Amino acid sequence: MKSFGELIQSDKPVLVDFFAEWCGPCKMMPPILKDVKNRLQDEVTIVKIDIDKNPQVASQFNIQSVPTLIVFRKGEIKWRQSGVPNANQLTGVLSQLKAEPS
Repeated sequence: MKSFGELIQSDKPVLVDFFAEWCGPCKMMPPILKDVKNRLQDEVTIVKIDIDKNPQVASQFNIQSVPTLIVFRKGEIKWRQSGVPNANQLTGVLSQLKAEPS
């Protein structure tokens, strides 16, 4: 299994969902992420990070509230938002990134 650092170095966008088991709004994310994955297929990698099980990663990216979504490409943060976005918004952000020259 790749480390988190290796994972976010990808040429294709990597959407990371920072969540917690106790977080109500976080429970709304799986169907949204599934919808995005269905639309974009292999053009995006989606990763879920439980902040309680991975406090060092949460701290590294200064996660203050959950859910927080961050899109990485080649290790750089390209987009970040706290709260629950809709699938159209996420698909739009990822499609724009995908179109950018790497």
